[in-house]
Amino acid sequence: MIQTLPAHTFHIPVMGLGFTIDTPLKVARFGISSVISIIEHELIEKMREFHCRENDEVYEPITEKVEDYRAKRITEYLNLLDRLINKQVEKLRLEPFIEGTEITKYFELLPDSSPIKQTYIGMLQLEDSSVKKQVQDELRNAIVAGSIDVNVMSKVDRTHYDENGEMLPKEYSDALSSFRGYAQSNLTSSIVFSAGYNPRLYGYIDTFNDFFPDENGFLKKKIILKVSDYRSALTQGKILAKKGLWVSEFRIESGLNCGGHAFATDGLLLGPIMEEFKQNRTSLQNEILEVCNQALLSKGLNAFEEIPKMKITVQGGIGTANEDNFLLEYYDVDGTGWASPFLLVPEATNVDDETLQKMANAQKNDYFLSNASPLGVPFNNFKHTSGEEQRLKRIEKNRAGSPCYKKFLSTNTEFTKEPICESSREYLHAKIKQIKASDISEADKSEKIKFLEQRDCLCEGLGVSALLKHDISPAHKLTAVTICPGPNLAYFSGVFSLKQMVDHIYGRTNILNSLKRPNMFVNELVLYVDYYKNQINKQVESLSAAQIRSLKAFHTNLLSGIDYYKSLVSSFKNETERYIEEMKEELINLEQTVSNLQLPFEVAVK
Repeated sequence: MIQTLPAHTFHIPVMGLGFTIDTPLKVARFGISSVISIIEHELIEKMREFHCRENDEVYEPITEKVEDYRAKRITEYLNLLDRLINKQVEKLRLEPFIEGTEITKYFELLPDSSPIKQTYIGMLQLEDSSVKKQVQDELRNAIVAGSIDVNVMSKVDRTHYDENGEMLPKEYSDALSSFRGYAQSNLTSSIVFSAGYNPRLYGYIDTFNDFFPDENGFLKKKIILKVSDYRSALTQGKILAKKGLWVSEFRIESGLNCGGHAFATDGLLLGPIMEEFKQNRTSLQNEILEVCNQALLSKGLNAFEEIPKMKITVQGGIGTANEDNFLLEYYDVDGTGWASPFLLVPEATNVDDETLQKMANAQKNDYFLSNASPLGVPFNNFKHTSGEEQRLKRIEKNRAGSPCYKKFLSTNTEFTKEPICESSREYLHAKIKQIKASDISEADKSEKIKFLEQRDCLCEGLGVSALLKHDISPAHKLTAVTICPGPNLAYFSGVFSLKQMVDHIYGRTNILNSLKRPNMFVNELVLYVDYYKNQINKQVESLSAAQIRSLKAFHTNLLSGIDYYKSLVSSFKNETERYIEEMKEELINLEQTVSNLQLPFEVAVK
C-alpha cells in the first residue's frame, strides 16, 4: 500500500482578501494546499452564495440580524468548500487514467521525486491488465486533497458596538469572530496567524477542543505562526504552549521580498534567519514540547506521548526551482510558499482580466513599496490598477481618501471618539486641515500631505477582484482594484496555466522572462539596502538616540548577513560558475554600499 503523504512540497499563501478566497476549490483536488483570508465576512458571504448556486447547493442567507453572523458566515463558507472539495476528489478518483482527465493531471503535477509519482510512471509502462488495475487502485487510494488553510491577521481586531453604542463582548471583535468561524467549522486543517501577537486572540484559542490532541496525539485543527525570525517563533511558541497549544508549523517569510504588507526586520536577512532555525530546530521543538505537555497535563488533557511534527516552511521571493530545492535541501525545510507568481495563473487565483493583463505586461518599476496602508506599514503595490487611478482622481478633485464602509482597519481616534481608518476621507480631511494650520514650512506641509494622500482603501480594493471575476456586483459600486504582488513578480511576464507554474516550481520548465534576475537572497538584500538608505536619508537631527541605536543595529545586521552569504555561495551546487561569480560580485558591491552609509550615524552620535 502506498503511504499517503502531502502531495506537494509547496503551498499557495494567502493573497489579499479575495485573490485566494476560493483557491482551495480550484487547486485542492490536485493535492495543492492554499490559504484563504477569512476576515472579510461580507465577501465570504457573497462567495458562498455564488458557489452554492454554481454547485446546486441550497443557499440560506446569513444576514446581519442573525446573532454572531460574522462567525457563522465563515463557518458555513468553510463547510461548503469542504463538501465541494470532497466531492471533487471522489469524482477525480473514479476517472480513467487517460490523457485529459483530472486524475491524470493530479499525478502529472506531482514532483518527480515523489514516490507516488514514480509509481504512477511505472504503472504507465505495465502491460499486464490485472497488475495495472491493482496499481491504479493503489494510486487512487493514495490521492490526498490539499489543505484548506485559513489566515487571520492578528492585529486586525476591531471592537464592535451594538445599536445603542454599547461595546460588545471581546468575543465579537473581528479577529476573534473570524477565528471562531474557523474553529466551529468541520475542517481538518490549519489556521495561520500573521502580523504579530494579539493577547486576547491567543487567549481565546484554548476554548476550542479541536486545537488539543486526542488520545492518539492527533490535532484536528493546527496552528501555523507566520514569523520573521527565530526569537519571535520561540517567544510566541512558548506563549501558546503554556496554554497547551502546539504550534504545528512556523512559516518564515521574508520581511521585504513578499507581497502585501512588508514587515521589515532590524536588518536581519532571510538566509541567516533560516540558518538559526536550522541550527536550533531540535531545541526549539523540545523546549516548546516540554512546556506544552506540562500545560496539557495540568488541564487534565492528553499529553503528547511522541514528539509531534513541527514543520518549518519558508516563503517570499522564491523564483526558480534551484532556489526552491536549495531551501528544501540545505535548510531542511518542510515546504516552500509561492504566492505572487500565482496571481498570473487564472486557474488558481482571482485577478480580474484588466489587472491580469496589465501585470502580465508589466515592467520592473511598476512594482513598488508604497505608503498605501492605513496601518502605517509599508505596502507592496502595483502602479497600473484602477484603484491607483481612482486615488489620483480623488486627489485632483480635492477629495483625498475613501468612503469607509467596512472599517476593518479603523484604528485612529485622533479626531473621533470611535476609531476611524487612516485611509478614509473623514480622517484625511481632518489631518490635512490640521497640517495646513500648523507652523511648519510650506515645503514640509506639502511633503506631509503628499505622504498622507498615498493612503488607499484596502478593505474594498483587495477583495473586489474576486467579485469582478465571478460577475458579482460589488456593494456601493466600488469596483476599483488594488493588488499587492511582491517585487519578485517583475521576473514573470504573461498568463500561465496551473501546469506551467507547477512545472516551473519543480524545474520541468522555465517561465521566467528575459530580465536578469539575481539570487533571491541578493534580491532581498537589495530591498533592505534601499530601505536602509531611506531611513538614514531622513534628517539626522530629528532622530532620537534610540532610533540611532536601532539603525546602527540595522547596519551591523546587514553587514553580518552579507558575510554569511559570502560564505554560503559555495553551497549553491546546482548553479553555474558564472552565476556564483556574479553573486559574489553583487555581495561585494552591496557590502561597500552599506559600509559607505555608516558616516551619518557617527556624525549624529557626536
